[in-house]
Amino acid sequence: MADNQNKPKQGQINIELDETVAQGIYSNLAIINHSVSEFVVDFVRIMPGTPKSKVKSRIILTPQHAKRFLKALNENIKRFENTHGEIKDFEQPPIPLNFGPTGEA
Repeated sequence: MADNQNKPKQGQINIELDETVAQGIYSNLAIINHSVSEFVVDFVRIMPGTPKSKVKSRIILTPQHAKRFLKALNENIKRFENTHGEIKDFEQPPIPLNFGPTGEA
């Protein structure tokens, strides 16, 4: 009987999240490119005083999944703002980002 509890019910997907992926990756810049068959989203972390940054994660989506992702993100932003208030949309700073003066030791 315990085996039935671990099996997903019809119409459900069993998704596993390992510990490394669960920690997530911080990103403060996303670069989006597309072709006729896919959208490529590169997530980058830009840090102060660092002249070079690396792509930390790349997600490749079909156009249909990209549109579904957009709708889901919009819905979640609306729910967030209904609970916590409007997210202020500041003017996009030029690239490279200026984090202000850098310290010296």
